[in-house]
Amino acid sequence: MTRHFDDLQLGSLELFCLAADAGSFTEAASQAGVTPAAVSRSVARLEERLGVRLFVRTTRQVRLSEVGQAYYQQCRQALGQLVEAERQVAGGQLEPSGRLRLSAPTPYAHHRLLPLLPRFHQRYPRVQVDVHVSNRNVDFAEEHFDLAIRGRAPADSRLVARRLEDAELVVVATPDYLARAGTPRTPDDLAGHECIQFEMPSSGRQPPWSFCQDGRQVELDTRGSFTCLGDFLATTTLVRHGAGLMQAYRFTVQEALAKGELVEVLGAYGGTSRPFMLVYPQTRHMPLKVRVFIDFLLAELPMPLN
Repeated sequence: MTRHFDDLQLGSLELFCLAADAGSFTEAASQAGVTPAAVSRSVARLEERLGVRLFVRTTRQVRLSEVGQAYYQQCRQALGQLVEAERQVAGGQLEPSGRLRLSAPTPYAHHRLLPLLPRFHQRYPRVQVDVHVSNRNVDFAEEHFDLAIRGRAPADSRLVARRLEDAELVVVATPDYLARAGTPRTPDDLAGHECIQFEMPSSGRQPPWSFCQDGRQVELDTRGSFTCLGDFLATTTLVRHGAGLMQAYRFTVQEALAKGELVEVLGAYGGTSRPFMLVYPQTRHMPLKVRVFIDFLLAELPMPLN
């Protein structure tokens, strides 16, 4: 049998996947316990071996190239299979078991996470999953959670953050509302419209709406008669009943858009997104039930856009 990889190349693949997950060489280095230069050298070795650019580098960020995204998806699945094979051999075919506690915000829980759980249960029937569905940020230590899905990377260095998805944002309304109030043509037109708000439990702030103008991302404060607290999905219920315009995650309204129940507006200013991160405490000895759940989510959920 011809040998295709040596230990250095396999290590480079792991660092490449970490960098892609984190969207940062520095963060990948921190998670792996190496220097950012070591991550950069590993990626450079892969690019030289393959003859392609895996990342697009700027002074402010690194993001996967188109070919890098395809390569990343294959590498992540392959490395996950290797890790699982090693676990099974080392553990004498030990089956993951026990109670797993997970917190997720309402839009991601209902539209992404919960539909996957029956498949996870079929694969690991001895793992019991407790899902805390809320937009509140939980305390891992005080509330005994294993994992959480959050909208941004935590400031706490004791927590690991893995990017699950960059969720596209879209502004929508019902045809009846647009017939009654008119269709905004630019983001500035929103000043004359009912813009449904959501107040974030963690800060009490109403997040600005995000648009792409002249090749850059801009944020705009909007106003309206309705503000939803606690449950982000309440905003999509309001917009579907003609209360006004709402900037929502596309995955929460794509079915209504396909049926014509909602209409996308300001599409020329679209293309912005917000990340969803899988967050968990750093530990040397992660329980097998947590490890397999992390691998499962990373394999099943959509790829990051950047």
